[in-house]
Order: sequence, then structure tokens, then C-alpha cells
Amino acid sequence: MEQRVAGRSGLRVSRMGLATHTWGRESDAEDAAAQLAAFVDAGGTFVDSAPTYHDGAAQHILGELLGSLVPREDLVISGCAGLVPMPRITDDDGEPVVGPHWRVDASRRTLLRQLEHTLTELGTDHLDIWSVSTWDPHTPIEEIAATLEDAVRSGKTRYAGARALRPWQLATLAAVTPIVTAHTSYSLLAREAERDLVPAATHHGAAVIATSPLAGGILTGKYRDGVPADSRGADEATAAEIRERLDEHATRVVDAVVTAADGLGTSPLAVAAAWLRDRPGIASMLIGARDIGQLTGVLAAETVELPRAIAAALDDVSRI
Repeated sequence: MEQRVAGRSGLRVSRMGLATHTWGRESDAEDAAAQLAAFVDAGGTFVDSAPTYHDGAAQHILGELLGSLVPREDLVISGCAGLVPMPRITDDDGEPVVGPHWRVDASRRTLLRQLEHTLTELGTDHLDIWSVSTWDPHTPIEEIAATLEDAVRSGKTRYAGARALRPWQLATLAAVTPIVTAHTSYSLLAREAERDLVPAATHHGAAVIATSPLAGGILTGKYRDGVPADSRGADEATAAEIRERLDEHATRVVDAVVTAADGLGTSPLAVAAAWLRDRPGIASMLIGARDIGQLTGVLAAETVELPRAIAAALDDVSRI
């Protein structure tokens, strides 16, 4: 798998990254081990985790696999901090009440506490990339920047990054401290980042890490004839997010992706992934899978090369 330089740094990351947000919920420890082994066998190096993924379960599973399955030094591990779990609220019958599960807190105290916890869970003395999870309007940007810099200086992370920031927020942070990566949602169905986030990241020397590259599975074509019973669109926890994106625009884009896949003799998933992989400013895209079968299908996209005419046609049909 091709390795790309992350922003204005010497760090190399595989152009496909393994997301672990399904681990501990949709993927058990055995599934996670199979995914990590297949990913590394395919030449992947970049693995992304977060303490928010299923209340820390994903992070714990990754920690158990490091060393026992894959040497720590073979991976580029990305983590984050800045979101604090909220107490679970129940009604009079003991049923959980839907509400926010996390609150933003990027204070120095919380960031460093979460970093130490992550390192303990993973059983490592450092992360390769450590990011602030989101924008915190209540913490001075100078405090956040100083905390990132101190983590780099202490060796507890090699590089600093940012996640889920708006372009002006990324620019504000990058103006006071070096940022090498910026996570953002980006796919054929979510191209807003092209207008300002990608240019802002490039200007400030940060590489873009694309999240949700398959738009929650919509770009695989699985929802063309309805909502499969075993899909995220049928899962109560994610159904609303998926269903609200199944509009006329999505239908046109998915039809174009399926047509391209038929013509190339590959899968819609591979076409959507290859399109994003080759976009300007993208260092890596994070792929999350429920099982080894899904991951194998995504890894197959590594060998797919989109003809220029097909890439241009996908550009046209997906542009809003």
C-alpha cells in the first residue's frame, strides 16, 4: 500500500487507514484482530482510535492487539482527546433517555488526563498523532496549543493534529502551533471540505484525513432497493443519520458509482474509495468495517485506478 507524507512533516501514513469505531460494538475482539491482521498484511500502517469509541472499548481492544498481534513500531497510531463522557440518564422505569453522551472539554487538565489514559490503555509510551477532538469555545486557544506542544516535547506524541474543526477554527489553531493532520468528513456525498477546509489545511501544512469515505455505506449501493435488515440504516442508533441522506442527489451519485463499477468490473465500494483516495490534499482515508469481509472489499480498492474520464464524470454528478 502506498505511503504518503502527512502534511508539512516527515511522517508517512498509509493512504488507507484502519478506523476502529466499530470495535467493541459491531466488531468483537476476534473480528478486530482479523481486521488488523488483514490490514497490515495489505501494507497498511495507519490505525485510528479514540476514547469515545464505544466508551473506550475500541481503544482497549487495540491495546490488547499491540505487541501480541502486530509490533507497535509497525503502526502509525492516531488518537485524540477533548470529549468527556456525560452521565447516563434514565427515566422512572430505568430506561435510558436519549441525550448528548459527551461534552466538550479541551482544557489542559482534561487533555493531558485523557492522553495518559489512552497511553495506558494502549500499553505504549507514545502516540504518533494526537489530536484535539473538536473546538472548545471555553478554553483559550493558547492553552490548547501549549498542551499539544508540551505533549510533543515530552515525547508522548510525535505530532499534533485536529479533528472536526471548521476551516477558521483550524486556521486559528494552526496559526499558533504546528498541526500535521486534520480529520474531516469527505466523500462523493460530502464534498463541502473541498471549498475551504482542504485549502485551509494545505495552506497551514496539515494533511487531510478523510472520515466517512463511503457515507455510512450509502456509496456501496446497498440501499438502492431498500434498507437491508443487517445494515446501519436498520440500526436504531444510526438509522436516522443514514435515512436522512438517502435523497435524490444520493440516488444520482450512487447510480453513477454503480455504473462505473460495472464498466470497470469492480465494486461500487472500490470506485467510491478510489475516487476519494486520489483527491488533492488527501493523505489517508479511514475505513471502518464490521467484519473481515467488508474490510477485504475495501482493501481491494487499493488496486483500482479510475480512468480520468470516469473520475471527471463522478466529479460532475456529485457536485452540488
